[in-house]
Amino acid sequence: MRGGLGGFGDWVSAAIAAVQLMTRVPVPVAARWNERVARRSVVFYPLAGAFVGLLVGYAYWIGAAWLPVPAAAAIVVAAWAAATGGLHLDGWMDVADALGSHRSREKMLEIMKDPRVGSMGVAAGVLLLLGKFAFVWSLLEFTAAGSLNLAAAVAVVPIVARMFVPWAIAGWPYAGGDAGMGAALRGTGRRHAAASAAVGAACAFGLLALLGSGDPAMLLPILLWGAALAAAAGALVAARLSRRFGGLTGDVYGALVEGLELLLLLALVALGGR
Repeated sequence: MRGGLGGFGDWVSAAIAAVQLMTRVPVPVAARWNERVARRSVVFYPLAGAFVGLLVGYAYWIGAAWLPVPAAAAIVVAAWAAATGGLHLDGWMDVADALGSHRSREKMLEIMKDPRVGSMGVAAGVLLLLGKFAFVWSLLEFTAAGSLNLAAAVAVVPIVARMFVPWAIAGWPYAGGDAGMGAALRGTGRRHAAASAAVGAACAFGLLALLGSGDPAMLLPILLWGAALAAAAGALVAARLSRRFGGLTGDVYGALVEGLELLLLLALVALGGR
């Protein structure tokens, strides 16, 4: 990252831009935007995940305390989608439409650029939300049975999922052409991704301390295993999709976020509330 600690204003703009791009959190500040800010903004993708996680974690905590489990699960999933405005869900559905078309690489890229959603995309979106609802429901039942720290664990999921995206940007070519947000990120390198991992770790520890019950440090092994799982699964899927599309696109980055969130929730359920 050229410039070291210089250009502090660009770093502030990068943090603001990341939150404004990836969430619907109202940040009434105009961020400076250029290629350097765009590259640096990926460092703060986990920060955007922390805002999503904070909302989701508190929705989980309040729902577990005051609502029946099904109603609480619905509120959590709704808050999750509202926090991003469905941005990543749109990417998930676009990728499903492209893959479900069984067309050529060029045609699949055109399908992902089409603002309309096809039947495969709708089915994929419904199944994703249904999966999140079912997994959150299961976790809420574990909480009702006395399991601690699950609100904190769920809140960290959006952070861990977004920690992989900078590695995907740096590790695979961009296939979206010269237009779009992704084109401005082509200069993103592994140092940006490593810095993003550090930001993600700090955000995760902050949410664990804020929302954890008893000793939140007990979640550290789960956090590390979750990060390893997200990295392994994300790399496998990114490599596969890069071969299909000739690289990755903004829609693929969004689909990776959604898919990794779903996988991490499933992993928490598989732990059985331990």
